[in-house]
Amino acid sequence: MKAPHLFLFCAFLIWNSSFSQEAVVKGIILNEEQHPVSSANINVSDGRGTQTNSSGFFEVIIPANKEVEIRISHINYRNFIFRIRLAEGETYEINPVLKTSVEQISEVTLSTQKQEQLQGLTVIDPEVIRKIPGANAGVENLLKTLPGVNSNNELSTQYSVRGGSYDENLVYVNGIQVYRPFLIRSGQQEGLSFVNQDLVRKVYFSAGGFQAKYGDKLSSVLDITYRRPVGFAASFDASLLGGSISLEGTSADKKFTALGGIRYRDNSLFVEAKQTETNFHPIFADAQANLTYKFSDKLEVSFLGNISLNDYDYEPTTRQTNFGTLQDPKALIIYYNGQEEDSYRTWFGAFKTSYLVNPNFTTHFTLSTYNTREQEYFDIVAAYRMGEVNTDIGGNDFGKVEYSEGIGGQLSHARNKLDAFFVNAEHTGNLRLDAHQIDYGITYTHEDIRDRIREYEIVDSAGFSLRPPLPDFKNNEPYEPFEAPLAPFTSIRSFNETQINRIKAFVQWSKRSNWGAHEVWYNLGVRSHFWDLSAKDVSGSNQIVISPRGQFAIKPDWNKDMIFRLAGGVYHQPPFYRELRDHSGQLNPEVEAQRAIHLVIGHDYSFKLLSRPFTLTSEAYLKEMDNVNPYTLENVRIRYAAENNAEAFAYGLDLRLNGEFVPGTESWLSFGYLKTEENIDNRGYIARPTDQRLKFGLLFQDYVPKFPDLKMYLNLVYNTGLPGGSPAYADPYLYQTRLPDYRRADLGLSYLLKSEYSEENSERLKAFKEISVGFEIFNIFDTQNSITNTFVRDVYTKTQYAVPNYLSPRVYNLKIGVRL
Repeated sequence: MKAPHLFLFCAFLIWNSSFSQEAVVKGIILNEEQHPVSSANINVSDGRGTQTNSSGFFEVIIPANKEVEIRISHINYRNFIFRIRLAEGETYEINPVLKTSVEQISEVTLSTQKQEQLQGLTVIDPEVIRKIPGANAGVENLLKTLPGVNSNNELSTQYSVRGGSYDENLVYVNGIQVYRPFLIRSGQQEGLSFVNQDLVRKVYFSAGGFQAKYGDKLSSVLDITYRRPVGFAASFDASLLGGSISLEGTSADKKFTALGGIRYRDNSLFVEAKQTETNFHPIFADAQANLTYKFSDKLEVSFLGNISLNDYDYEPTTRQTNFGTLQDPKALIIYYNGQEEDSYRTWFGAFKTSYLVNPNFTTHFTLSTYNTREQEYFDIVAAYRMGEVNTDIGGNDFGKVEYSEGIGGQLSHARNKLDAFFVNAEHTGNLRLDAHQIDYGITYTHEDIRDRIREYEIVDSAGFSLRPPLPDFKNNEPYEPFEAPLAPFTSIRSFNETQINRIKAFVQWSKRSNWGAHEVWYNLGVRSHFWDLSAKDVSGSNQIVISPRGQFAIKPDWNKDMIFRLAGGVYHQPPFYRELRDHSGQLNPEVEAQRAIHLVIGHDYSFKLLSRPFTLTSEAYLKEMDNVNPYTLENVRIRYAAENNAEAFAYGLDLRLNGEFVPGTESWLSFGYLKTEENIDNRGYIARPTDQRLKFGLLFQDYVPKFPDLKMYLNLVYNTGLPGGSPAYADPYLYQTRLPDYRRADLGLSYLLKSEYSEENSERLKAFKEISVGFEIFNIFDTQNSITNTFVRDVYTKTQYAVPNYLSPRVYNLKIGVRL
């Protein structure tokens, strides 16, 4: 679409869309045995009404911006009555349980969706997460379609937000912060994300300007809540990439609930389709459980546990990468010997107690532990040759290297081990005083990390061992003899025993009220973070930071449904262990917290187009950063300078249009512009490793009108190239080469053999709520995306070639899903 046409289209959406005065209430009505109640009457106080179908499902339209009473009745059950007030175009889901003995009355007076819009949170539907295709399907896969969120590795769950590193993102599950392994250096080693998508109930995401109740990171917050079971349910999913099982249920008295899942993943389908031939034996598996017990109406105790096992056994044999141009085609051939054996095993457990002091005051006490034991062992010898490719299509040697221009070898060795143990004790509270709400919390954290690094790399090019790339080193081989002892190209040897104690606290105030005829929302808060570090053979240090933050939102009393937001504050990121360790593996305890000043201006516009709801969300942001700790990024491995010797900035614009492009489905189109640069040691501003200027994302759902059980899901992402095309040892000020643009499209087709809303009454399928089969095509256009480059020297011209390391090509997958 040409730019003028795109401008006119957006203008049409904004200024000429129709405006709805209606909202929707829907749900499934069950009885005490958790069976659906058919033919139940749903009557609205304004005279509208409907009935449930054989699956207990109903949907009724109500007037917007008006409190109405809804009465649910059935001849065999007591009435269920509730009152609700919704905004224009809003949908509210309620799943009541009809009883035979007691009259039931419930009230709903606040729209949660509008509350989240006021806070600047993006709400993601868990069902969309479970259905959208992706090489590493899950919450993170869906985040990558949002504006401001970037990732150039389909096998990785890590992501960068508005120019931040992978270490700048907070992740919470049920209000408890979760962590990820330290040593992983490539996407194919990652396996499973902590978040089990089969257990998710709510997903909120903020790309910046978040509240003081969230922790001390510079970029984003992912806040996830798991489901609270109301009865027995089970699911089973299987595909060529692995499988998962989830179970949930409650006790007879409804006081005890249990939710759990087991997952297994195998990346062989992707790894074996790549340019390197290999023997690959991965085991990526985890088990999670979320248990709750309600002692009384005031006291509840819950447990969240996770055990994860990632074993990565990789034995490469050969690789051939074709590159160059049609006029000058070249190929790199590598023969390998050796293998890599990595192990990442994590244990996580958290007990949380919630106590309702009175209807306006709730307290929470949480005790959690996290332990990760990681091992990275490899010995791999690689012998390569590079040369021109035979282009004679009819010849027997077509595609083969005719003669070598570059030859050499490489030996990579590592014996790295890490053991980290974290303990968190936290108390939080929520107090409501009329329209005011006060949230507070205090947390103590103890971190004990033991890290051993033993790795080196020896590089040989054209028969000569290459020395380390030191700035004051000169080597004129082969023109002048070099008589110094041989030395590895890179060598890291260190052992660190580190303990960090942290005390974190926050308090914030928020209020939702009216300003004349307009609705407004305020939030003001402050965080503090104190940490004390001690380490073996290193002098200790301690520091403290203060972070004030604020938000303001207004919903004008206009005919158009709009919300305007302003958020900002000071955000600190006290160093985690990896940020204290420099490229040589040595610990620098004097590293201070990185600081960023956020300013975010946002706007939401909800409207009707073709009688369907849409929302256009736009945010402009600016981040000014100092005390920056520079880092290099290779695949997903981050290595820090362990110095606060830089300053940086990031600014950009994020746009997202979401709604029912197809009736009854949610889709969205995203656009992001970003510029982020850093100034290291006052040498001038250059692009940061995450400077990805343009981003387009599309998530699209569709179905066949005459066969609505046949559905299509499309996940499309385009990102301009990252500045990652230079050697790891290169001076970034002299080598600002960018990788090619990243383009990827994943397509999924799904057919529902049975759904919970269908009229299917077959005895064989009666026990199943849903049965689906699916077919997925990853990278449907077979685009050759690269994540890094391998650098090879031409023995004749001394030219250094950047040979791309390509990601996975087109891959096919079959899947089946069952819900009980």
